[in-house]
Amino acid sequence: MTPPVGSYVVDIRTGQVGRLMGEAGARLLLRPIGGGREWECEPEAVRPATAAERISATTAYVNARSRGEVT
Repeated sequence: MTPPVGSYVVDIRTGQVGRLMGEAGARLLLRPIGGGREWECEPEAVRPATAAERISATTAYVNARSRGEVT
């Protein structure tokens, strides 16, 4: 079962947390926390992100932004 669009999920291939933006054929489109380039993933390779994973990914993005590593 595919999570609803807008859900936070984990790409189990890489461990990266992303927001589900939609579908492209049989693949899912995920966008990193804080925005950026979308990537594609097979539906079988995602699972819902836990609250702790969402917080951790958001904190990592905010810290990187404060260091000037991302815009």
